[in-house]
Amino acid sequence: MHTTIPQLGLGTFRLKDQQAVDAVATGLELGYRHIDTAQIYGNEADVGQALAGSGVPRADVFVTTKIWTENLAADRLRASLEESLTKLRTDYVDLALIHWPSPGGAVSVAESMTALLAARDAGLARAIGVSNFPIALVREAIAAVGADNIATNQVELHPFLQNRALSAFMRDAGIHLTAYMPLAYGKVIDDATIARIARERDATPAQVALAWSMAKGYAVIPSSTKRANLAGNLRARDVVLSAQDIAAIDALERSERLVDPDFAPSWD
Repeated sequence: MHTTIPQLGLGTFRLKDQQAVDAVATGLELGYRHIDTAQIYGNEADVGQALAGSGVPRADVFVTTKIWTENLAADRLRASLEESLTKLRTDYVDLALIHWPSPGGAVSVAESMTALLAARDAGLARAIGVSNFPIALVREAIAAVGADNIATNQVELHPFLQNRALSAFMRDAGIHLTAYMPLAYGKVIDDATIARIARERDATPAQVALAWSMAKGYAVIPSSTKRANLAGNLRARDVVLSAQDIAAIDALERSERLVDPDFAPSWD
């Protein structure tokens, strides 16, 4: 049961209050139809306000939220997702993810994935998946609910952290990959190789970095509060990179992980 995730979406990490409302409202106005939020972002209600006020039919927007670690136990997960739906002003999300593996394995992957699958089957989500899962934990998720019931693994991925072992495993398992932090907190803009390709392609460095991820088949969810950047990121879908361009960006790998909290799993 594979869900088609729009390849370019709008991330809302670090956006709060009116800033979050405005960014999502502007994104929807510009043509974004994939919005990514999470319980821990504290902005689900802001995203819900923007969705409700946008005039865009709910069925036309792909909405993702993520279950926080405190809510992964079977007796908490569904209620927390229902609370998210209330904040988002919707009856369902298109995709519900486990945001991070349970710290220290306090709640087993099997328990949380089974509860998440039950929530999906009850109509709270159209699809389910995971985020920040290394290969070992993806294996556990597959063992619990089957690869066909895992729509994506959302992980940090950009030209400087290409997660090659994980992405190869996901591809072989038939599970989609969503890249967060695809612009490496804006670091791609200062890279000489990416800047050169951008000049040759009459594009911006951000568009080139996003186009590289999309050429790999990943979905990307960059965030921005600026209208010009939101519009520019959307145009990354029109940037066509050559095999030489992609190889040059592939060579930028340096295992530069930007998101690594103390509760993170053992990375591949």
